[in-house]
Amino acid sequence: MGVTAFGYLGIGVSDMERWREFATTGVLGLEETEVAEDGTVYLRMDEYHHRFALHPTGENDLVYMGFEVPGEQAFEEMAQKLRKSGVAVTPGTEEEKANRKVVDLIKFKDPSGIPLEIYHGALQLWERPFKPSRNIAGFKTKADDGTQMGLGHTVLFIKDMKATEAFWRDILGMKTSDYIDLDFALPGLGTATFFHCNPRHHTVAFVEMNVPRFLQHFMLELNEFDDVGHTYYKCQDEGVPMSMNLGKHTNDHMLSFYLVSPSGFDIEYGYGGRLIDDSKWTVQKHIAPSVWGHRPVQSAGAPAS
Repeated sequence: MGVTAFGYLGIGVSDMERWREFATTGVLGLEETEVAEDGTVYLRMDEYHHRFALHPTGENDLVYMGFEVPGEQAFEEMAQKLRKSGVAVTPGTEEEKANRKVVDLIKFKDPSGIPLEIYHGALQLWERPFKPSRNIAGFKTKADDGTQMGLGHTVLFIKDMKATEAFWRDILGMKTSDYIDLDFALPGLGTATFFHCNPRHHTVAFVEMNVPRFLQHFMLELNEFDDVGHTYYKCQDEGVPMSMNLGKHTNDHMLSFYLVSPSGFDIEYGYGGRLIDDSKWTVQKHIAPSVWGHRPVQSAGAPAS
């Protein structure tokens, strides 16, 4: 029993208009679904009403991560499991459920204070087919057999790796994918741990580092590699700040590059991520993050204030 997909990400931003252009026609190709009365901007990438919610609250960081479970029974079981484990659980208010566009949700925090939500019954808009805001073939949110994989993945800064691993594995039900000993290439960063909750190679990864934000990057996976290539050169031609150039990762085999968001954290834009079959998978360790490429780009933009 555990969560089954990374459903949505709420981000508090300081420059809403810059984000709206960047996330849609400017770079990412997401579709703006609507703007709520409280200023929340919803962005979709598939049949779900939204996968991203931009809030004009100025944190320039995640303000919550939403994880999906299949239905009411699984939802109640997860709430009970969290409470039995000593986790402080808060039911979502009617306003929060309306804001997230879900039937029900609970809120809690992990050992590093990362604000998390578990929900069921997300609003879907099959009557309004997803239309990318740029000329791209769309995003990969399902496995080939239709298994829901969610919006992508995040890499998060945390304070206590041992406590974090135990929480996400033993309480949220995620499984270890592998480890990367970052000290070989980037001394001082320690070992990154990668977890999955569906066939996507990893849903979350953690780096133990005392920094004043949670979000290092989130990843969007494209349906066509050409869209990654076109966007890579679009960023270069139009001066969109990038943090790492095109490369291929050792663990999930993603072909990707990293650009700098208007909030200062990174976004990985990629194709061809590895899928995990738990009946066959063996946990691995790597000493390099990339097979080739992913070299730092010196002109990367500064984080938003």
